[in-house]
Amino acid sequence: MATTVRRQKSPPKPLTTAQRLDGIIKSARRIMRKDKGLNGDLDRLPMLTWIMFLKFLDDLERIEAERAELAGRAYRSIIEAPYRWRDWAAPPDGLTGPDLLAFLTDDRTALPDDAHGPGLFAYLRSLRGDAGRERRDVVATVFQGLANRMESGYLLRDVVNLIDAIHFDSSDEIHTLSRLYETLLRDLRDAAGDSGEIYTPRPVVQFMVRVIDPQIGETVLDPACGTGGFLVETYRHLERQADTVEKRAVLQQRSLSAGEAKSLPFLLAQMNLLLHGLDAPRIDPGNSLRFRLTEIGDAERVNVILTNPPFGGEEEAGIRNNFPADRRSEETALLFLQLIMRRLKRAGQGRAAVVAPNGTLFGDGVSARVKADLLTRFNLHTVVRLPEGVFAPYTDIPTNLIFFDTTGPTRAIWYYEQPRPEGRRKYTKTVPLTYEEFADCLAWWNNRAETEHAWRVNAQGLVQHDEQGRVTACNLDVKNPHAGETADHRSPIEIVDGIIDKERRILGIMDELKATLAERV
Repeated sequence: MATTVRRQKSPPKPLTTAQRLDGIIKSARRIMRKDKGLNGDLDRLPMLTWIMFLKFLDDLERIEAERAELAGRAYRSIIEAPYRWRDWAAPPDGLTGPDLLAFLTDDRTALPDDAHGPGLFAYLRSLRGDAGRERRDVVATVFQGLANRMESGYLLRDVVNLIDAIHFDSSDEIHTLSRLYETLLRDLRDAAGDSGEIYTPRPVVQFMVRVIDPQIGETVLDPACGTGGFLVETYRHLERQADTVEKRAVLQQRSLSAGEAKSLPFLLAQMNLLLHGLDAPRIDPGNSLRFRLTEIGDAERVNVILTNPPFGGEEEAGIRNNFPADRRSEETALLFLQLIMRRLKRAGQGRAAVVAPNGTLFGDGVSARVKADLLTRFNLHTVVRLPEGVFAPYTDIPTNLIFFDTTGPTRAIWYYEQPRPEGRRKYTKTVPLTYEEFADCLAWWNNRAETEHAWRVNAQGLVQHDEQGRVTACNLDVKNPHAGETADHRSPIEIVDGIIDKERRILGIMDELKATLAERV
C-alpha cells in the first residue's frame, strides 16, 4: 500500500503587529545611533527606509511569484539572484563587516554566491524595464540618489537582521506598516526642522481629494508631491472605482504622476505608493519648475492637480527665467501656481485644489498679476480658509485651500471659513484638525448658501488697474463679513508671522519694481 508523504508546513511567521513593528524600528534606530557615519535622524531615517524598501520588494516578489506559479505563468524577478534580499540579507550569518559594505557600495565585488560582479547599488541602478515604465525603472531611479552612510558593516548587519523580522506577506501587515510609516514621516519632518518639507495633514488631504473627486480615466498630477500623501489618497479614491480589469489597468498605468526634486522625499513617496498598491509610480525626480512655461504644451496637461507646493522658498535665477519677465518671483508658491495653471487641461476639462498661504492671497506686485491671471482665465470658485495651527508645529502661517477649474473666467468666489477647534483658539500638534471636522463644509459644498461660516464675493472689482491698464492690486484676502469684532490677543509667534507676511508684501512690491526696471533696460 502506497504511503502518502505530506509536506510538513513551516511554522507560521509571527504577525508584524503595530507594537512589534514599533519595537523593531526603535531597536534599529538605537543600533544606528552607535554608527559614526550617521549624524542624526536625517541620516538614520533614509538608511532605514531603503533597507525596509528592499525587504518589502523581496516579500512582494515572493507573493507575485507564487501567484504566477498557481496561474501557470512564468515570472521574471525584478531583482535577480544573488542580489535579492533572501540571498544576502535574510541569512543571519551572511555578509557582515567590511564584506557587507563592499557588497553594497563597490562597483565590482565578491558576491554572496562566490562570483564577482557589480555591487548591490551599482546593480540596482542599472535595472531597466522591458517595455514602458516598470517597477525595475522605479527601483533604478530610487537608488540613483541613495548611498550607504554607515561606517560599520557589523552594526549594519544588526540592523538588517532586525528588519528581516518584518513581514509584508498580508494586506493586514502592510496596513500596519503603512500606519507606522506615517510615524516615520513625522519623525523625519521633526528632524528636518527649518530645512525640511511642510507635510500636509492627512485630514486636509482627504478633504481636498473628496471634493475634487477624481474619476477613473482622468489624469492626476502633484508637481511637488513630497512623500506622496495626495497621490496615496487619490489612489485609494480611484481604487474604489476600479471594478474591472480594464479600469485597474488604467489606474495602474495612466492615472497618477508627480514631481519631487528632493532625493529623500522622492524615495519616501516611491515606497509609500508601492506599499499602497501602485506597481510603478511615475514620479519625476527633477524640479517641476525647470521647464520654460511657454513650452509646456497640450500633451503635458492633466485633468486634476492636487498639491501643497512649497512656499517661502527661493528659486535660482535659471528657474525664475522660465517664467514671463513680469511674472518672475522669488516666492516659490507663485511660480508653482503659474505652473499649475499651465498644466491644467483647457475648456472645462481641468480642475485644481491647491494649498496657499495667506501671503499669496493678499500679496501685491507679481502676486497680484498672477492672481489676476487666475481670475480672468480660470474659475476660482472656492476658497476654504483654515484656522491657525492646522500645520503646527511646522508653521503657524495661516493657510487656505483654493479650488479652481478651466470653465472660467471667475464671476464669483465662495469663501468658507473652517471654524476653530471648539473651546480653543487654534490647533496644535497635540490637538490637530480631524477629518470629521470638515463634515459641515462637506455638507455645504453641494448646497451652497450664506451662513456664519460662508459668504460669496463678486469677482468684479477684485483686480485693480492703473491708467495704462496694468494690474496694480488683487486682494483675495476677504474677511468673513459675518464674524463679529474680536479683540486681538495674538501670541508672540503670531505677531512674528504677521511681520513675515508684511515682509512678503514688500518683496512683492520689490519684484514689481525689478520687472519695471527690466522693461526699461
